[in-house]
Amino acid sequence: MCGITGIFSLHGQAEIDRQLLARMNETQHHRGPDEGGLHVEAGLGLGHRRLSIVDLSSGQQPLFNEDGSVVVVFNGMIYNYRELMRELTALGHQFRSRCDTEVIVHAWEQWGRDCVTRLRGMFAFALWDRQRQTLFVARDRLGIKPLFYALLPDGRFLFASELKALLADPALPRALDPCAVEEYFAYGYVPEPRTILRGVHKLSPGHTLLLQRGATRGQPQQQRYWDIPFQLGSQRPAEEIAAELLERLREVVGSHLVTDVSLGGFLSGGVDSSAVVAMMAQLTGESVNTCSIAFNDPAYDESHYAAQVAQQFRTRHHMRTVDKDDYGLIDLLAKLYDEPYADSSAIPTYRVCQLAKESVTVALSGDGGDENFAGYRRYRYAMNEEKVRARLPEGLRKPLFGFLGRHYPKADWAPRVLRAKTTFEALARDTVEGYFHGVSIMPDRVRQRLLSPGLRRELQGYQAIEVMRGHAAQAPTEDALSLLQYLDLKTYLPGDILTKVDRASMAHALEVRVPLLDHQFVEWVSGLPPALKLHEGQGKYIFKKALEGTLSEDILYRRKMGFSIPLSSWLRGPLRQVVQDSLLGPLLRQTGLFDMDFVQELVEQHQSGRRDHAAPLWALLMFAAFLRNVLQAGAGAAPQQPAARAA
Repeated sequence: MCGITGIFSLHGQAEIDRQLLARMNETQHHRGPDEGGLHVEAGLGLGHRRLSIVDLSSGQQPLFNEDGSVVVVFNGMIYNYRELMRELTALGHQFRSRCDTEVIVHAWEQWGRDCVTRLRGMFAFALWDRQRQTLFVARDRLGIKPLFYALLPDGRFLFASELKALLADPALPRALDPCAVEEYFAYGYVPEPRTILRGVHKLSPGHTLLLQRGATRGQPQQQRYWDIPFQLGSQRPAEEIAAELLERLREVVGSHLVTDVSLGGFLSGGVDSSAVVAMMAQLTGESVNTCSIAFNDPAYDESHYAAQVAQQFRTRHHMRTVDKDDYGLIDLLAKLYDEPYADSSAIPTYRVCQLAKESVTVALSGDGGDENFAGYRRYRYAMNEEKVRARLPEGLRKPLFGFLGRHYPKADWAPRVLRAKTTFEALARDTVEGYFHGVSIMPDRVRQRLLSPGLRRELQGYQAIEVMRGHAAQAPTEDALSLLQYLDLKTYLPGDILTKVDRASMAHALEVRVPLLDHQFVEWVSGLPPALKLHEGQGKYIFKKALEGTLSEDILYRRKMGFSIPLSSWLRGPLRQVVQDSLLGPLLRQTGLFDMDFVQELVEQHQSGRRDHAAPLWALLMFAAFLRNVLQAGAGAAPQQPAARAA
């Protein structure tokens, strides 16, 4: 895995500030500590930090074609690079290395912009073709690898793997995007293509950018080259589908094992990571390195399930117990993520990456299983709500449940099934509105009170649900469950899950691969009947059926836990003063973004135990940490990493 960055002059061959490019590159040193490289020519500067994974002795970047007219900087892994190398060699291209990066320059020469459709893997890259005076930028189909960019008023186009590299340029505007603030306090992250800064963007998954020099062609041309099809395949018996699923799982995990460095797998004891480790063990015939985190509080610990799988497949299992009150990463995470990011599972994710790096350089994870196979409990809740929507006409349903939702008391202390207020509010909405309401970290009525009148005026009526509405309008399916999966694959997966893993792993120079998000596997799974994914209230139905001969019933059918931490008690106990200092002090007040009386109400109600406002308070705490460590402090490399707090 690597870090890439660059400066491109759209309007001519202006001189590139090499020292600025070097500073931008060094902010991402943690992404590639093995080597660094720069290339500067008239109107173009490219930077690269390398984490050596394949072809350790060569493959340095920036990497050129034979005559030096095409150069690329690349972050990721192309899993079919050997096949492409053979095909391109037969077409007359000459390779000087056995590195997957070199495939990209020759694929561009052969197929132009369509080269990305031939790549199987995770990638973000920028390629300069001097003869065509063209900069080509691309991001992989699911958004596994990040790419940020900005077009400055002076005609310079900046790009990088992380926002901190762009912040190294003092000319980059620092103004917050009001719409991004609204989106953050709805989703807990800023969804693609927006960033927290006005004028800075993320390249959306499955998209490319083409920039050509010249007054009439200067603006970036963005194009989508892939989408999740959700086209139902032929109807077959479930047993046949399960057998094919297992074979496809073996193939896709096998394709992700290519490396010249030490390799292992994350093992939480859940279905997805256990399935990946099982395939690794079967395919390699060797003792696989696995790692997991344990907590000293049984309510948050599932390490015994991971140990069970490790014993079954005789892995070299590495496990570390950390204190459940491991809350000392707030400022560090803000510096790593560059944007406000409110998923508290970033803390244990950081720790498991820290542990993995002690024994491996590449780790396979089970991310993507829940989105592919409808594993989240919220899908079950949403489908139950959908049944009610189907039975009651909209003219009756909206006023009835709208009234109940407004007047029913809030019971955030109760289990989800007993939170009638939340259910009533969802039933008063359509499918997309109801799902948005269910996944939001704070509902519309809370955000309306949280955001200041001035910010609401700037929003001019904009609401975060428009992100989901935009994706829903392009969804290739009318099935309700498939639509919700599509929405998650477009928002939650790249914006939350993949962002979390990329920043946490790269902080430790660890490459994480996600075989369940191989695009060919995702395409095939999307075409399976929805009833085989969520079946009689059981998520991942066909996935679990396929694995019944491989994993035990304890692993397949236990209740899902996830990487949860005791947020509510942290914010009332050890972080009590931190909450008061960060949220009620001058930092948030000076922004003018919030109704500070309401912020104080949230803090007092939570810390008194009268209400549970853990999600909004954590979101505010991470927003304050972003202001303090990123926006006010300026850009810089990641700080020294603290050791885990042992139990």
